[in-house]
Amino acid sequence: MLTPTDTVPLSGPLDAAALRRAALPLTVTVDEEVRARVARGRRLFHALRHGPGGADRRIYGADTGFGALVGYAGRTDDADQCDNTLAHLGAGQGPDLPPGIVRAALLLRARSLAQGLSGVSAEVVDRLAAMFATTFAPAVPRHGSVGASGDLIPLAYATQALRGRGHAYLDGERMPAGEALTAAGLRPLALDGRDALALVNGTSVTTAATALALDAVRGAHRSLTALTCLLTDLLGCDTGFLDADLLRAYGHPGAVDVGGRMRRTLVGGTPSGTRPLQEPYSIRCAPQLLGAAEDALRHVDGVVAADLGGVSDNPLFFPGPDPGTGEVGEGKAVHGGNFFGQPAAFAADLLASVTAQLGNLAERQLDLLVDPARNGGLPPMLATDPGAQHGLQGVQLATTAFVAEIRRAATPAGMQSLPTNLHNQDVVPFGTQAALRAHDSAELLGLLCGSLALGLRQAAHVGARRPTAPRCGELLDALADAIAPVDPDRPLDSDVRAAARLLLRYGRP
Repeated sequence: MLTPTDTVPLSGPLDAAALRRAALPLTVTVDEEVRARVARGRRLFHALRHGPGGADRRIYGADTGFGALVGYAGRTDDADQCDNTLAHLGAGQGPDLPPGIVRAALLLRARSLAQGLSGVSAEVVDRLAAMFATTFAPAVPRHGSVGASGDLIPLAYATQALRGRGHAYLDGERMPAGEALTAAGLRPLALDGRDALALVNGTSVTTAATALALDAVRGAHRSLTALTCLLTDLLGCDTGFLDADLLRAYGHPGAVDVGGRMRRTLVGGTPSGTRPLQEPYSIRCAPQLLGAAEDALRHVDGVVAADLGGVSDNPLFFPGPDPGTGEVGEGKAVHGGNFFGQPAAFAADLLASVTAQLGNLAERQLDLLVDPARNGGLPPMLATDPGAQHGLQGVQLATTAFVAEIRRAATPAGMQSLPTNLHNQDVVPFGTQAALRAHDSAELLGLLCGSLALGLRQAAHVGARRPTAPRCGELLDALADAIAPVDPDRPLDSDVRAAARLLLRYGRP
């Protein structure tokens, strides 16, 4: 996990910790290896454009129109071509994206450009890196990207803000971007058409939102695993449903691994002997459900890792011998579709489905916990004086709404393709929508886990036994230290959030 003194080198791989830290001032370094790659790519771009045969060679975006208008000449002046790239993409609408997502996306953009295959100027990479030492964050509207040709519209807003146009945030305050740059000690970016197109022609918003959502869901998954153990111990359930032979026979590696983690958490626990032979599925089938989620999350891990390490742009410039050395050969410009965010779209849709089922589990476990018919005789709604007090009734009601919202958002986006751009983009992945909705749902899942944790803390207050497994006892004690019992009734919204924050340290390795 990164600390405030850590740096992120653009020469190395990125991970979720780096993306989380990008929300705050961060030292991003550009070493000589990166500088050499970027300079080589820039020389190659110029050699292909202006060298022998360059007059007959078309390079998309450098001297052409964009998208469906690629068959028409672009503007002859490089600065005008930059303006032409960005101005027509200023069509986004809706509320601003969270600044943390925008800064994470720009960190990914910088890392992609730093691979030297985009032909950008070194200043673009240097100035992106410099931005992260400040709190500057472009104001980017949420709606407008289809996730094809990259996240064109949101990244155009981000690029314009770096040029001093539009709006940005500094220290959390929204203001004109030029004022924010000046206050942050940054200079507006000066770009040509290749620089501008390279900044917008990538899936960085989609990848950033997917990676951050995955990180949050993984944390919630680990938290929910621990909370399920605490529920099992508080109620005195028999732990036979976690038997190692049973789960190996099931055949799914995720269930085996989750079951092992739960057995370790419950070491030292003793069943009460008062529970039914077979628990409800929200307890008895928890290792199978959480294990299936683990298997699915491992797939998403792989997709996100590939996107974090890949280059997302069009065209890309692949060197032969370096054109700056005088050796024979010049390399090539390749036009293709590495900006097509279908992998992240499918992964984010799967992540949303996993989130919905994890949310179902947390809500059902809380429902079991507040129901005297299933909770071993604890008072209804865990109220200290039912009728005069209402305990977790409001919280349980809110969790129902959270689950409904997560389910609504889990409708797959990655297969909702609509043709656009005069059928130049005749199939689109809608990865941006999938990723942002997965990110929203991950936040709600954290609140569902916080709600369940609050219920477990209250159950101990109204008569549940003391956990017999030491690790479960430690978790309950941490919850009790952070959250007062609900006695008498009070608004519990802040308590749910406090529990969700506390769970973060249980949800990250």
